[in-house]
This record gives sequence, C-alpha cells and structure tokens, in this order.
Amino acid sequence: MSINANYLYQSEKLRFSCSQCESCRGWLLAVLMAFFAAPMVTIAGVDIVFHHGKIVTVDGRFRVVEALAIEGERIVAVGSNKDVLKLAGPQTERVDLKGRTVIPGLMDNHAHFARGSQHWLLEVRWDGVTSRAQAVSMLRERVSKVKPGQWIAVLGGWSYDQFTDSQAPFTKAELDGIAPQNPLALQLIYVNGVVNTEAVKALGLNQTQAAIAGVKVQRDEKAEATGLIEGGGVASFYRNRIPMGDLNAQIENVRAHLQALNAMGLTTSTDWGGYGFSEQWYEPFQMLEKRHELSMRVFHGTWYNTNSAQDVAITVEKIQDLKPFQGSDYMDRIGFGETVLLGLHDNPGVASSVSSENLALWGKVVQAVAQRSMSFSVHANQRETIQSFLGEIERINQVKPIRPLRWSFAHVRQLKSEDFVRMRALGMGALVHSQANISGVMLQKVYGNDALDQPPLRLIQNSGLAWGLGSDSNGAAPSNPFYTLGWAVTGKMLGGKRVLRQTITREEALIAHTRSNAYFVFRESYLGSLEPGKYADLLVLDRDYLSIPADDIMKIKPLMTMVGGKRVFQSPLLH
Repeated sequence: MSINANYLYQSEKLRFSCSQCESCRGWLLAVLMAFFAAPMVTIAGVDIVFHHGKIVTVDGRFRVVEALAIEGERIVAVGSNKDVLKLAGPQTERVDLKGRTVIPGLMDNHAHFARGSQHWLLEVRWDGVTSRAQAVSMLRERVSKVKPGQWIAVLGGWSYDQFTDSQAPFTKAELDGIAPQNPLALQLIYVNGVVNTEAVKALGLNQTQAAIAGVKVQRDEKAEATGLIEGGGVASFYRNRIPMGDLNAQIENVRAHLQALNAMGLTTSTDWGGYGFSEQWYEPFQMLEKRHELSMRVFHGTWYNTNSAQDVAITVEKIQDLKPFQGSDYMDRIGFGETVLLGLHDNPGVASSVSSENLALWGKVVQAVAQRSMSFSVHANQRETIQSFLGEIERINQVKPIRPLRWSFAHVRQLKSEDFVRMRALGMGALVHSQANISGVMLQKVYGNDALDQPPLRLIQNSGLAWGLGSDSNGAAPSNPFYTLGWAVTGKMLGGKRVLRQTITREEALIAHTRSNAYFVFRESYLGSLEPGKYADLLVLDRDYLSIPADDIMKIKPLMTMVGGKRVFQSPLLH
C-alpha cells in the first residue's frame, strides 16, 4: 500500500481550543502512524533524502543516525543510509551531507522579535561583536551607504562589557564624528541610550523639557541635551519617535529580520510583545503567513499595558475575548503574559518591591487568565517577585487548577531550590534566558559572586521542572541561539569572561533549546526533534556541535536552515 504522507499528516491537523489540544493531536497522530505502517511514499519516492551525515535527532533516546527522509513538510524516516535511501525514487533530491552534523531547528521560547522588526532595516546590530573598534567601523560603513538625513540605530543586544579592546562609553561628540549628517541612536540594553546632534534635533530633545515616561534626558548647564538618555524607557521612546514606515515597509522589515534569524539557526520563536506594544505590530507577520511567506514559526502571547485598578478592570474584560489556538502551525496565539502589572515588572539590578495592593491587582488579572483556561508566562527575576507570584498562583490554583495549562516563570534569575517543589505541584515550568551573555559583568557589580548562580542552571536542570532555553532578544540579549548554547555550556559571556557557575552539558542545552521548548507552545507532537511524523525543521551545521571544543559552540554557523521541508537559508559554503 502506498499513501502520500501529506495526506496522512493533514488528516491529523484538527484544532482544539481546550488546554489539552496537543495531547489530543499527539494521540491521533500516533494512531494514524500505527495504522498506516506501510510505506508512505509514492513510486516517485520521497521529496528529499539527507544521507551520510551525523543527524542528531534529539528524540527521547537522543539517537544519532546517518540519514533522514522528507516528504512534503514532514520527516518520514530516520536511520541508516541503507534503509533511508531505499525511499528515494527518480524524483527524489539527494543531499550528501559528507559527514556534516544536522540538528533540529532551534526554538527561542521568549523573544521580542516583533518589536525588533519595526526598525530592522535601519539598524546596525552588534550581536557577537567583541571589538569596539569593529563596532565603530560597522557604523561608518552604514553611514557610507545611506543618504544624509536617514536614520541609523543600534537598538539593544549589546553592552560595553562584550568589547575586549575598550569599554569607553560612546558620546555625542564621537557619534557626531561618525555620522555628521545622519541621526544616530544607540540603545544600551534597557539601561540608557546615546544619540548624536542630528538625533537630538530629530527627537526634539532641545525643544522640550517635558517629562518623558521612563527616561531622563541628561542636559548641560545651558539645558541642552548632552546626548545621554538614561532609563529603561529608552527602548519605547526610540520606538515611538523613530519613523517606522507604512505597512509595506514593515513587511519588508519583518521579512529581512526573519531571514537574518534563519541564518542564525532559528526556526521557531515565541514573541512577548513589549511595553507600549500593540498587537497591530503582528499584522506584517500575519500578512506574510497568509501569503505562505513566513520563514519562521511565530507563536505569541498577549499582554496589555496595565498599571491601575481601572486598567485591571479593562484588562480582565479583554481577556474574556481572547481565543488562543485559533491560528496555524506557523503563527498562533498561545496564551497570556509577560507583564501582568507594570508596577510588578522587576528588572535585574534594580530593587523590587511587591506591595499587597499591587499583588491583589496582579492576582485579578491572572485569575481571569486561569478562568479562560489559557497558558500563562510571567516575567519574574527577583526573590520577592518569584515568591509573591507563587503564593498568588497557589491561591488561584485552589479555585481553578492550572496544571494542564503549562504556566511558566520567565527569566528566573533568583529561583531557589525551595521553589521547585511548589512549581512542580502546580505543573509550572521555567523559561531560562541568556541575557548574561552581555550583562553578566554588570550583574556581578550589583550582586557580587551571587550573580554566578543567576540563573541556577544546573539546579534547574536537575529539578524535574519542565524548562527551556531562550534569549529575551532583541534588546536584552543577542538573538543568536548558538550564543545561548555556548553560554549554557561554558558559562562564558561574549568576550570570554565567566559569568555563570552552574553550567550544563551540550546535550542538555540542545534539548532545552529544541524539544523542551516545543512543550511550551503545545506542539511537542510535531516540533523539537527529528522524528517521523514531525515537521522537517532542521539545521545543517558548519561544524559538529557534539564534538568541537565547548568554547567554539558560539562560533557555529548553519549552512542550511529548513522550515517545514523548505529551505529558508542556505550558505554558499554548502556544496
């Protein structure tokens, strides 16, 4: 018996709005696969066979095999060269890997790529740049290619501490020398920003001294802007003031941004909006998804800018209309989070305070999420915040059990062993992020040696909690997933300084950046590993992740990135 694999897999893609939809789909897929145990190929053969490689499946046994076959969007076989090549026919594309390593596509469980896409084509990114001189050279190169008056920006994802040659702060005068005729703005994580004279003019910083939410404009004795903008609100300030262009321009921004992420090895992300963010910014993604041109799977959560009792009442009402799991396997709303109440959004290095009034307001929103049976993830860095949120979630759980909903804490810098029992009882997980890749030195200045256990990665790995790795990019960290994997395995930030004491093995890190993250988007039945029945989301690497020196993990580059059996990136180095 022969059957087209696409027909088989499409037949199982039923949609459920209940919280356990993924287990339902997983059960149905298993039944169908068992029933159709006969070869699932036509006489023409499967579409693609990768052979003579080192294919790291990241399945439950962490098998490493030689070959893999793809029909349509799905993997239909993994195994030996001899067995898998039998599925090839006259129309099959055969890809000789020549010993190269293949891994599942990497999944970022917490990012801000929709916000990062808004100004992508005017950005210069310093992700992974460890020389200040090179960073300046990149700015000069961009200036040489744009017209006078066009914006240039570096919107986060870097810190002075990643530079090994000089950590000298940038000044307005230096930026003026680099870009005398272009507005130029730098954003240092969410700490501050630096702008040149043209940007001061374009942003109107000398025309007004009115208060700007979340930022302080430093001024000289003449009350003129010095070029330094202090405060965590700098990201929102830039986003609201720097022109973004119309919808067509935004679509091109998104397209270019996702292509850059594909080239880094990302095939899936979960987006968490941002302060001042509106869901209209997902429209370019939705347009590309409708055209079948979305090159990465984009799942997302919803949150509103809630900061008062009146806001809470409005937010609770809005939550009643939210409907997760109404999209596709390329774009879908999965739940609610990251910030519930702005007053309880804690940041590393800044003292937090959880008042009973704010916690009560926070609880009203979260209880509404539970009553809607939605997944939920919340930003939680510091001890007081984590403990307070746990207590409130335990109270909510008494009224509406949350175990099937896969709730999680995000960032968890100061998570402790005593939290694990409480989280396991609730069915909660942890989303761990690699901001320390650029901010680790800054954290050590605040917390001393305690920063080396923020987050306590080894304890989390051994805790029995469901957990996964991500970046929190674009502003707080670089996007490149191999930087995250390298940090988790070596404990080192960009530039080489050790910032993490509790490291994990490279196998554990890879599982956390693939299969584990599929769980949090309710798609573990067909994402996260290279197994028959799952989507063909994979990377062909330029070096072997499992055997190279650990310090070289950050240097890995994909030679090919595939999403749903389609090449979304291919390096000219792949022959």
